[in-house]
Amino acid sequence: MRRFWRGLIEADPSCAPATVVAIDLGPDDLPLYARVLALVKQPPPEPPLLNVQRLMERIGVAVPALYAADPPRRKLLVEDLGDLSLYMAVKDNPARTAELYRLAIDELLKIHYGRSSAPTQDCIAYALAYDERLFRWEMEQFVAYGIPTIAPGADSAALAPELDRLAANLGRLPRVLSHRDYHCHNLFIQERDGAVRIRVIDFQDALMAPAAQDLAVLLTTRDTGAFISPRLESELLDYYLGAAAKQGAPALDRDAFVQSYRWCVLQHALKVIGRFVFLEQTGKAGYKQYLPAAIAQARRMLEAGSGFPALREMMSRV
Repeated sequence: MRRFWRGLIEADPSCAPATVVAIDLGPDDLPLYARVLALVKQPPPEPPLLNVQRLMERIGVAVPALYAADPPRRKLLVEDLGDLSLYMAVKDNPARTAELYRLAIDELLKIHYGRSSAPTQDCIAYALAYDERLFRWEMEQFVAYGIPTIAPGADSAALAPELDRLAANLGRLPRVLSHRDYHCHNLFIQERDGAVRIRVIDFQDALMAPAAQDLAVLLTTRDTGAFISPRLESELLDYYLGAAAKQGAPALDRDAFVQSYRWCVLQHALKVIGRFVFLEQTGKAGYKQYLPAAIAQARRMLEAGSGFPALREMMSRV
């Protein structure tokens, strides 16, 4: 429900930026899942976007600068990051895909393992967890909307035990501070004086989650498969593991991490299949085009041997 405007400022450029982004936060501070699952006992004292922005700045993540805030009126004025998203950058110049995605992983590692990212009492992100309940709740739209659309007649009740097990597997994984929606449309490229910088938006729903969840979103969301090949995907996972070790992260076994990544990709694909169908059916056009990519990601993970035979059999017929 948030709305955004770009504003042009007529002023001495040494005193003010040429452009800014004005934000209307909308009526709700918490996302729907946090309200439905009662993940927060008390209403947050300030909008999470403000709360999490302060944390992200403290741990060195390149989020937009906050120029002004009026929480009672639900209005913010923030830095304008421009128009060049990571998605557009690699679409326009595919040869830079590996380079730019490594930079995106470098920025992600600041969120996951930043030296100053110890939990603080004043950040809501540390009070929220991507746990078994949330993973399972997210797949309810797959059952209610996705299956009837992509596999009419399929016995959704027969899939419930496997969806339960997938959510349980994910809920048992160790958690790190997570962006939650770390994909190429929420990352922007800035190039100045020969240096390239990744800038991060849409971080207000940060929470504690398995590290592989952010990577699953980054490497497989929507039509990302058009430029992230399985080979590059494997290379980027290795890059993440190597860079995390250099930052002093807890030792991560590659096989176990890749398995957690496959579970995250599968859950994310099933979730967005249901979500995209729901959005199309409720009048928000433009999401249907991404269904084939999400279905292909789910099939790919199931064919990799993730241990969900009923899901695999159903998706193989889609």
